[in-house]
Amino acid sequence: MQEKWWHNAVVYQVYPKSFKDSNGDGIGDLPGITSKLDYLAKLGITAIWLSPVYDSPMDDNGYDIANYQDIASIFGTMEDMDQLIAEAKKRDIRIIMDLVVNHTSDEHAWFIEARENPQSPERDYYIWRDKPNDLTSTFSGSAWEYDEKSGQYYLHFFSKKQPDLNWENEELRHKIYEMMNFWIDKGIGGFRMDVIDMIGKIPDQKIVNNGPMLHPYLKEMNQATFGGKDLLTVGETWGANPEEAKKYSNPEGQELSMVFQFEHICLQYKEGQPKWHYQKELSVGKLKEIFNKWQTELGVEDGWNSLFWNNHDLPRIVSIWGDEEQYREKSAKAFAILLHLMRGTPYIYQGEEIGMTNFPFESLEQVEDIESINYAKEALEQGVPLEQIMDSIRVIGRDNARTPMQWDATDYAGFSSTKPWLGVNPNYDAINVESALDDPNSIFYTYQKLVQLRKENSWLVQADFELLETAEKVFAYIRKDGERRFLVVANLSNQEQEFHFNGVLKSILVANTEIQENLEQLALASWDAFCVELTN
Repeated sequence: MQEKWWHNAVVYQVYPKSFKDSNGDGIGDLPGITSKLDYLAKLGITAIWLSPVYDSPMDDNGYDIANYQDIASIFGTMEDMDQLIAEAKKRDIRIIMDLVVNHTSDEHAWFIEARENPQSPERDYYIWRDKPNDLTSTFSGSAWEYDEKSGQYYLHFFSKKQPDLNWENEELRHKIYEMMNFWIDKGIGGFRMDVIDMIGKIPDQKIVNNGPMLHPYLKEMNQATFGGKDLLTVGETWGANPEEAKKYSNPEGQELSMVFQFEHICLQYKEGQPKWHYQKELSVGKLKEIFNKWQTELGVEDGWNSLFWNNHDLPRIVSIWGDEEQYREKSAKAFAILLHLMRGTPYIYQGEEIGMTNFPFESLEQVEDIESINYAKEALEQGVPLEQIMDSIRVIGRDNARTPMQWDATDYAGFSSTKPWLGVNPNYDAINVESALDDPNSIFYTYQKLVQLRKENSWLVQADFELLETAEKVFAYIRKDGERRFLVVANLSNQEQEFHFNGVLKSILVANTEIQENLEQLALASWDAFCVELTN
């Protein structure tokens, strides 16, 4: 396998609206991100995945794009963007842009022309029908919206202000590739591709994901844009399995570097139920089964994994699966150690490295997320009690990830000098970057150590993965690279667990607890986690 820079990389996701406000308007911006690059360099990350900063009416916080080659005024200017790319490069940090090409905003010039002039070429950039079928939107309700001006329905799998693009139109595809090359020429490090598995949809056949033309489109995109340019490309693919992931990420296939798969994340939800019906307890057994499958079936030669617990659409890992009260720091470290030592490229979501938690929403007035608001409206109409709705939003709602970054214990957590667009978590006085940097045992320094290990150790890329038979709540595996063996163990529970292993400790790489030299019979305390090298 030819090793690429992203095999040893750790990517940090920034949600610009909530990262750092530089001009006192309560909204994070590009100069704010630039001002915190030294902090990210201290953490050691290789790249920043930047959630959308393009010109947008912000119906879905920037995932509704009105102009792909301009910056939303709330975030700054194109000059600010150029400066961020340049300043990040000085610190050996690459900028990964969020590529949203399944849909645009209804305020994009293409859609305005398509609506105004049904005879225009742009009309075919979108998907129109005289009669809708029963496809539904991810944000609830029908996926079809009637346009009175032209007398037809257009398709939108998200907000009605996010009309889906028609990838069957060759002219549209080439306009998208031109736009991608515009950003590549600016010196970005790659693309994260939003719901990319939907671009091959066939709505009349109710094929939404993994349509027959998906991979031909991606091969065409690769050839027309990033192919041969050593850029990181990662596709968001909710429905992928290891075999499907190989099609995307096999180096011979000339498509993408890797994909985000969500099989482990789906353990947050009750099987066969809408996402708002969440599981109250993590099934560690199923988690082990899923990771074992992806680690063993998607090998170095035929593909590549991405590794993540959090992103802008998901609840905070320490709140949903950890213990945010008694063992917040220890459980956050346990999840970090468990994940970062697997094979794949790890992603850290802003605030994860200091153990930020879900927000204690008390009323719907505090909620900004369009998906949560639509769910609440629909559920109230169906007679679901408000407190039950709020409970779901507190646990699973997307705003949990989007509360402002907690920099220090001053007003508004040091995020802004004025009231932010979304409430600051009231625990910011205790959980913030400043106090994390002052504490040598903080979650931050565990993440810093894990990032450093990945930079310095080629076995993290190459080594085989072997899941160990353990107690139900213990997740343990061996990474084996030639003669070298590394043992990773995590107790994912509040209870003491027994762990038995026939091996001799050589050295400790990272731990959130004191390690006994005798591994044969360990009593793992709550949330104990460590990685050790073993003697041969």
